[in-house]
Amino acid sequence: MTDPSAGPTVEEVTAAAYTVPTDGPEADGTLAWDSTTMIVVQARAGGVVGTGWTWAPAAAAQVVRDLLAPVVVGGSALAPRVAYGAMTAAVRNAGRAGLVGMALSAVDIALWDLGARVLEVPLLTWWGAQPGPVPVYGSGGFTTYTDDRLRDQLTGWAELGLPRMKIKIGESWGRCERRDLERTALARETIGDDVELYVDANGAYRAGQAVRVGHALDDLDVRWFEEPVSSEDIAGLRRVRAQVRAEVTAGEYVWTAADAARLAPVVDCLQLDVTRCGGYTAWLEIAAIAAAHGLELSGHCAPYLSVPVAAATRNLRHLEWFHDHVRIVRELVDGVAEPVDGALRPAPGPGHGLRLRHREAERYRVA
Repeated sequence: MTDPSAGPTVEEVTAAAYTVPTDGPEADGTLAWDSTTMIVVQARAGGVVGTGWTWAPAAAAQVVRDLLAPVVVGGSALAPRVAYGAMTAAVRNAGRAGLVGMALSAVDIALWDLGARVLEVPLLTWWGAQPGPVPVYGSGGFTTYTDDRLRDQLTGWAELGLPRMKIKIGESWGRCERRDLERTALARETIGDDVELYVDANGAYRAGQAVRVGHALDDLDVRWFEEPVSSEDIAGLRRVRAQVRAEVTAGEYVWTAADAARLAPVVDCLQLDVTRCGGYTAWLEIAAIAAAHGLELSGHCAPYLSVPVAAATRNLRHLEWFHDHVRIVRELVDGVAEPVDGALRPAPGPGHGLRLRHREAERYRVA
């Protein structure tokens, strides 16, 4: 006899890939791109649909279909933590990081959304938390932008009331180092002295270079120096952190709790991407690791999916209001809203409150 408290079983898990062109050339210190691919996962149970997504190559959709869906279907829609354990076991030989981790994250988010919708409660209620404002910072400032485009983007964020803004630096050493500093100076001039200015090198520098750039950034009151060196370079992060005034941050490539524990001693704020780290299940676990190290947590990208779990995180600092993801989700998802007074609030309704607009998304579908 089935236990009614277990709720309905998960009947189906599907995945689709949608590739959306950028609205102009985009690049950071190490990579250039002209499109972004959104992997959307939907889980169904008892006539209810839960949705999750990640930003990954289209092959991640096949990971969902081949490795993850088979171990999730048939389980309780009210037991996403159990499903998470089954998924991590299923991908042992495929590896937990990278493409697999992004696929797993999207499924985990979809399952939490599904369970909360079955219960007809917001995710925050299920987690025993209350909704509240979640601070965000504007993020973009790509190295491909002209000065006018950069000014326009920064001014737009100011009009939204965002009190923190981040641009990309780290194109190369030598001549482009000067351009990094000139662009940062332009950003400071545009936003004034009252807005916090952040920079992200995406691991482009070596440690000595990062220290020299960091010292120059001090004159522009840069508060946040993200990935001055590769997040794999623990010794380099420690060295830069000891010698620059700005906070040194990293964590967008945290795939597991073990990754977070390795980074925590060498950063001032731990970043975490809910669409990479293992979804809501892993975020809540890693938030506790950060707290144990006396660190605040900052959400990397995916602001709308992150808002519910961020609001449930006591040691949260803020979320990244990333240009690409905001633009795409505004076009393809219902339930999104603009920041108010520099903060987002969880969407109303059951689950995370977001739904894919299938008709609008279909023209971008690639898998």
